[in-house]
Amino acid sequence: MKHQFLKIAAASPELRVADPAFNAAKIAEVIEEQSRKGTELLVFPELSLSGYTCGDLFLQKTLLDGCLGALDTVAKATEGKTMLVFVGLPVADGEKLYNCAAAVNGGKVLALIAKSYLPDHNEFYEGRHFSGGKDANGCVRLHSGSAPLSSSVLVYDEKHPEICVACEICEDLWVPVSPSTMHCKRGAAVVVNLSASNELIGKREYRRDLLAAQSGKNLCAYVYCCAGIGESTSDMVFAGNHMIYENGVCLAESKPFSGEVCEAEADVGFLLGERRRETSYRNFPAEDGEYIWCPAKFVTEGDLTLRKIDPAPFVPKEQSALFERAELILSMQAHALARRIRGIGAKTVVLGVSGGLDSTLALLVCRRAVDLLQKDPKTIYAYTMPGFGTTEKTKSNADRLMEVLGVTAKTVPISETVLAHFKDIGHDPAVRDSAYENAQARYRTMILMDVANETGGLAVGTGDLSELALGWCTYNGDHMSMYAVNCSVPKTLVRHLVRAEGKRLGGEAEEILESVLNTAISPELLPPDEKGEISQKTEDLIGPYELTDFYLYHFLRRGDGPAKTLYLAERAFAGKYSRAVLKKWLVRFYRRFFSQQFKRNCVPDGVKIGSVSLSPRADLRMPSDASAALWIGEAESL
Repeated sequence: MKHQFLKIAAASPELRVADPAFNAAKIAEVIEEQSRKGTELLVFPELSLSGYTCGDLFLQKTLLDGCLGALDTVAKATEGKTMLVFVGLPVADGEKLYNCAAAVNGGKVLALIAKSYLPDHNEFYEGRHFSGGKDANGCVRLHSGSAPLSSSVLVYDEKHPEICVACEICEDLWVPVSPSTMHCKRGAAVVVNLSASNELIGKREYRRDLLAAQSGKNLCAYVYCCAGIGESTSDMVFAGNHMIYENGVCLAESKPFSGEVCEAEADVGFLLGERRRETSYRNFPAEDGEYIWCPAKFVTEGDLTLRKIDPAPFVPKEQSALFERAELILSMQAHALARRIRGIGAKTVVLGVSGGLDSTLALLVCRRAVDLLQKDPKTIYAYTMPGFGTTEKTKSNADRLMEVLGVTAKTVPISETVLAHFKDIGHDPAVRDSAYENAQARYRTMILMDVANETGGLAVGTGDLSELALGWCTYNGDHMSMYAVNCSVPKTLVRHLVRAEGKRLGGEAEEILESVLNTAISPELLPPDEKGEISQKTEDLIGPYELTDFYLYHFLRRGDGPAKTLYLAERAFAGKYSRAVLKKWLVRFYRRFFSQQFKRNCVPDGVKIGSVSLSPRADLRMPSDASAALWIGEAESL
């Protein structure tokens, strides 16, 4: 189990109704095949040793004995293997018959878990044959032959004692039986469900909704394994539609009637971290005897083979979803800004427009906001403030965009004033240090603030989430505003929002926005090169923004440490960046993120649009002088 990724599979192999020996042999074949793949948790359907559709044959001792013999075959198939296996069978205990799941590992049957909920009527009248396996405390307690005390939760692997697996059977998920129905999930990061749900029109969609909600509500991985096409079709058909979910997200699904094994790698480390972050998460205490220790050893060296690591976690993958998401985000930004304008009675909106990505997005949001308020676009005062590093291309893009959007466009050159300021403080303009750069940013901010005061307006900030994470902003310069519309939009998403708005506007606006998108990202604080082009490229100095955003997402949203983050980055950016390059920028990320917290602890208000935000008021409460030694030390040692 590398970096707490658990390799899971759900399968419904070829089956013969009422032929346990045949079924056990087929299950053993799957166990062998999945063992070669490094699977650590393998689930088979409800009553998979007998077949779910046996009907009154369940009352035959011959079948019951055959199933126990078949269970022994399955147990032997797990000898010397690292996986924990769940298989379904009928089990007699005295005068009662139970629909059970057997937990098997290392050649032994660890536990029998009986189905708790039995509906009065369903397609196969389970109540005709089986008893519900619950005692007054909500725990299953079976003693059948040499089988151990059954358990609703299994704790396994002495190296990872915090990782638990819970088991429930079919309707135990569909119809909760009591307010304490969480008993089967106490501490469980993974829940398996052995099911025999027949296929009906619309039922697949219902399963998806149910599993997404269940895994999201319990902050767990949920493995749903459904009976397959080998079942009797006298009255119904079963499709083997297996699904694996993680915290509301589908990791894998086998197509109905395909016979496919459903395989995925669940990030258990993320789930445990998410539970620690979500203080509203409730975990019921365990009853005595509810936990069974399983000495299974996880595979510790196996690499991820199934899970795709998204190199751009903030950006939707499908174009249709991307434009839908872009419209939602732009609407959120515009409505938030409109509410602030209305709330303080601002007469104008003031912002700087450089021709770069961030200020372009901010201007587009401002135009939407004044439209919502039914105000004249001319109440937007957009300033270009060319300085030492401004290029003709960025100035032209800014001017053209302001004209197309119909805002009040102003130009205030700042070079002479900044030079006079250098003279006042005794700074040599030939020394192009932080004072040389930051004086320009601070003067621009002063202009915008003063214009906002003069016109009774609101100075809107343009900086984005990625810049704020790295502190790539001038303290009390572009770091400051009266409202920050882009503060929780990462740079990789800014690009897509600008492009989406260009598609919506069309015409000359789209052409200008494409030109902005094709311009190198730069603060333009150093003079252009001999060709008049941008000489100061941000990503050469602080790293590619796609890496910044990847590291930021895994650091704050997933809670991943440096080793896991680098491991995932190598897979996400395979063939694009070497390990050495990824490590270099990872170390730089931690160094800048910690050292620049003082800027984030005094940022202006701004709208939150996603799950990652750096606002000190609600989302990231972190001291400015926290040490980065642990993170940097681990990253440098990789």
